[in-house]
This record gives sequence, C-alpha cells and structure tokens, in this order.
Amino acid sequence: MNITTEEKLKLKNQGFIPQRDGECFACRVITENGFLDSSHLRKVSEIAEKYGRGEVCFTVRLTVEIPWIKYGDIDNVKKELAAAGLYSGGTGNRVRPIVACKSLYCNYGFINTKALAEKIHKMFYLDFYNKKLPHKFKIAIGGCPNNCIKPDLNDISIVGQKVPAIHESNCKGCKKCDVIDSCKIGALTLINGKIKIDRKKCNNCGVCIKAKCNFNAISCAKEGVSVFIGGKWGKVSRRGDKLPGLYSIDESLSIIEKAISYYSENGNTKERFGDMIDRIGRDVVIKNLIIAPDS
Repeated sequence: MNITTEEKLKLKNQGFIPQRDGECFACRVITENGFLDSSHLRKVSEIAEKYGRGEVCFTVRLTVEIPWIKYGDIDNVKKELAAAGLYSGGTGNRVRPIVACKSLYCNYGFINTKALAEKIHKMFYLDFYNKKLPHKFKIAIGGCPNNCIKPDLNDISIVGQKVPAIHESNCKGCKKCDVIDSCKIGALTLINGKIKIDRKKCNNCGVCIKAKCNFNAISCAKEGVSVFIGGKWGKVSRRGDKLPGLYSIDESLSIIEKAISYYSENGNTKERFGDMIDRIGRDVVIKNLIIAPDS
C-alpha cells in the first residue's frame, strides 16, 4: 500500500484506522448511543462480507469496527454507509463517541440514556467535530449509580440519581421491612422502631424507593444527575472528581460545554483533561465549570 503518512492520518481522522498488516484499514462505524437497528446491523454485515473478511468487532466506546478494508475500497464503503444513514469517525484529539449504558432496558436505570446520548452526540460530537482539543475527550452517561459506564474513568460523566426521603411518622417499624431489605449497601436501618438512612453510605440508586411499603414510609425526594470530571484509564490512570450536589440534565449539558471550552483554552498539547485539572488545581477548575448545585 503506497500512500503517504499524511493520507493515512487523514483517513484515520475519518474513521479508517491503518491495521498492523500495513495493507488494510478498520472502518470505525459510529452508533451515536450504542444502539443499531436491524437494518443497520445487516448493512454492517454486508459491508464486512463484501469488502472485508466477514468479521466485525465492537469497541469499548460502543462503536462497530469492520476490519480488513482495502485502501481501494474505502470510498465505496463510505458511500454504502451513507446510503444506510451510517458514517465512520471517532478518532483524533476531539470529543470521542459517547458511551451510554442501556438504562431503560435495564431493571435499575431511571434516566433515558439512549435519548440523552443522541442529544450529547449531536451537541458535542457532531457540532464540535472540528474543534480540536489538546487530547481526546471521553463522555459517558450512566442511568444509575451501579456505575456500569465507570463514570470516574472518563473525562466527564453524568449519572442518574434518585434521592430517597424517609417519612418516619408513617413508619410502623415492621419486623420484616422490604424497604430495608432492598438496600444492598446497608444505608438503611431500623432504629428505635423507625427507618433511618445513612446519607454517607447512600448512593441514591433509587432501589429502596421502588420497594413495597404499605405505609408510604419512603418516597423520592429529588431526581437529578451527578457529574464526574477528569477521569482517565490507560497507561496512567486517574480517578475522576465528583462535583458537589445534583444537577438537572440541562445543567449537566451546560457543565459539559463549559468543560470542553475550558479544556480547549487551558489544556496543553497532549495533556488529558484530568492532568490539566491537577496542574491548574481542582478547586479552580470546578469553580469555572459549575453553577450553584441543587445539593
């Protein structure tokens, strides 16, 4: 394959990644939110059969890769993807494809991560695609505090939260309490015949709120999302910082936008967002990102 390094970089930025054999490319197909319908899956399979070796692999950022694409077939692959409403990309020093858990398809999730991921994809992947950043920037969305998306290992993440409220006057101190039994992290206990909650242990997963209580001793006090910033995983890892309080979806989108702009203006070349936070100072960065949280 006799093409220049410049051409290879151009193709990589378009989602065609040179493979180690030096002859072929892996086409990275964007899913936007981790979902593909059956027609899209069929088209991906057809392209893999027609231009590759019939193989497809899935990346950790919920994109689909079709390996073994020859250089001469790249334009045809682009055209066939476009005709099916698909496209390639997801590389370079920019916002990377959005990772979202399946949430409403899960027993625990309670925010619509599918719809939210589509919105974030449009706002910060597509609309910011030509906004070059110091390094890659990864965004993740979790439907609940089970943390399947590993929120503290992404540059910025939002996680659904449901804050329980205990109504002690309604509590009858039942010997067998479904509400207490539902909590798997021991945040709920019965003290002097009344349910008590340890806020330091509670992660606002909302499971206890769904538990059956015939006396309405528990309800949802507040819903929102928590926000984590500055996480990364790889050769050198960094646990992300959780911002104080809870935020609405719109507030969290504002924080994401501020974070990307702040990173673009203040990050050094090849410096990850979390490394920039450590260099500038956590409190300084957070002050520039957050609005007054609904704590």
